[in-house]
Amino acid sequence: MTVRKFVAYLRSCVLLGQCGGLHISATRPLVTQSASAGFKPSKVAVVAKTTRYEFEQQRYKMSGLTEDDLKQLLAMKGSSYSGLLERHNIHTKNVEHIVESLRDKGIEVRLLKRRDYNEEAVQWADAIVSAGGDGTMLLVASKVLDRLKPVVGVNTDPERSEGHLCLPMHYTNSFPEALQKLEQGKFRWQWRHRIRIYLEGTGINLTPVDLHEQQLSLDQHIRAHRTDTETGSVSGPYLLPVRALNEVFIGESLSSRMNYKTYKPRFTFSLHRASYYEISVDDGPWEKQKSSGLNVCTGTGSKAWSYNINKMVFQAVEDILNIGKMHAGLNFDLERELIEKVTEEYNNSLIFNPEETKMFFSVREPIVNRVFSSSRQRGFTKKICVRSRCWDACMVLDGGTSFEFNDGAIATINMNEEDAICTVILQE
Repeated sequence: MTVRKFVAYLRSCVLLGQCGGLHISATRPLVTQSASAGFKPSKVAVVAKTTRYEFEQQRYKMSGLTEDDLKQLLAMKGSSYSGLLERHNIHTKNVEHIVESLRDKGIEVRLLKRRDYNEEAVQWADAIVSAGGDGTMLLVASKVLDRLKPVVGVNTDPERSEGHLCLPMHYTNSFPEALQKLEQGKFRWQWRHRIRIYLEGTGINLTPVDLHEQQLSLDQHIRAHRTDTETGSVSGPYLLPVRALNEVFIGESLSSRMNYKTYKPRFTFSLHRASYYEISVDDGPWEKQKSSGLNVCTGTGSKAWSYNINKMVFQAVEDILNIGKMHAGLNFDLERELIEKVTEEYNNSLIFNPEETKMFFSVREPIVNRVFSSSRQRGFTKKICVRSRCWDACMVLDGGTSFEFNDGAIATINMNEEDAICTVILQE
């Protein structure tokens, strides 16, 4: 094999997404859709995030501490009180800008904190504006089940927040421009597909734990799922009333870290317990697996956690190419530019269109031995079924809503056209 043929083969593998046994096609461009009629809602709910300053303030004021006490406590933790207050003021100013811009257009506005955002507010509004970052956008989207109700994300602190799901950052300070484009039809609708989940079996608690507003310690996380609501069985498939815009993760929770006592008094150490479950992909045979958990993402989520689970770094690609070169009997130096290009193209191939009705699953760190197997560690799918054999597991949607998922519980994970959420792409 010549050097030229070897390089051509590597590039074809990347473009076809066949490196490492992963079969995925290159990202396709979005299909342009017209919205020439324009869009001007009558009622808009603006959902504002809880800033870190507000969180800390609420957290310690419940204990009767003063603002000066808060400053000292933050200083002890290495956090800057003035820095948190500054970011809070920037966010607040940008939220006020959004609300005033909407009211200047004659639009009725409800300004809600995340904790006050509920189904009644969703029903009331013609459209919903998420004022925060990607986390706020995920929370807002989780309660919208009407595919015709637009959700628009505005990044209220673009210097500190990435805001992949929000409008381009220059609209943060010029929101009237965004409203004008919506009114004039200078945008297109984008329907981002989401994941729905059916639960059945035993060991099920249908009461969710909201993680958005919480920073849970180990014991708090255990107690959150040990409420007065009883764990029972569900005879038929029960459709959960929330949808996942980014991903669903299934695995043992923090409370699955087992404490072992040593000969030293009052000294313990923790050992991570792997997640034990059975899995069926696209109605295929059931397979027993042990791993660090299962991630199932949408096209929207393919840029998030799933991407970081599966991406390859320069050093790994360089090692693989050198092994391939050795087995091919080639004698030449790999150029850095080639390695960077292969790395980039492989990683880009992990990202797919948010408007495609397919999911991508990733088994994290599978254990493979005589008992447990992992015939497919990752790949595209239309449907996944998971039967839990875990002791203290959670099923977490978009990192914000957690459901207990223990031994005997069965989850069916798929997509439905009705669940797509309506967002906008403005013309630049």
